[in-house]
Amino acid sequence: MNKLLLTFIIAIALFFAYGIFTNLNKTTIKSKRIECQNKTVTFESIYNKKKISEVQKLLLSNNFIIQSEINYSTLMPTVLKEYFDIKKADELLMKNIPQKEKIKSDKKLIVDYYIYENDKEDTNKKNAKAKLYAGYLLFEFKLDDKIIYKIQSDYMKQDGSDIEDRMKCIIKSFLTIKGE
Repeated sequence: MNKLLLTFIIAIALFFAYGIFTNLNKTTIKSKRIECQNKTVTFESIYNKKKISEVQKLLLSNNFIIQSEINYSTLMPTVLKEYFDIKKADELLMKNIPQKEKIKSDKKLIVDYYIYENDKEDTNKKNAKAKLYAGYLLFEFKLDDKIIYKIQSDYMKQDGSDIEDRMKCIIKSFLTIKGE
């Protein structure tokens, strides 16, 4: 009887220890790989880890095409439009992409991104937290019409003065991924 009780207690202890261990080591979509991702809400997804090294080299060797747009708020007066346009956004992005040597390549990485200004007057917002951020940046790094890496990061200042910082973080996030 004592052996049965002891076995039962050990089994329960192991069960709880395993549960605690797996929860402590769990990575979620909200997990942060690098420090700058902790400044604002940031989500990232790696779609093809085998291609990461190749697309990183394309970015660093100036073999990329930028596709960009800005979605200004429509239900409330836009603030971002006074301070930010697509030309300025593209210039900030180019400034923050480190360039190593230029190498000719037939392949081109597509850096497809948009800046969204949070429309706080939108009645479809799910909760009050959805109105706390000024907007977000969504970047997709594509090769051969397939998304390799995608990241979204909020910016907090209505005038967009922290957008450059978020772009730096996005580029750093992309370049620090370890490929296969």
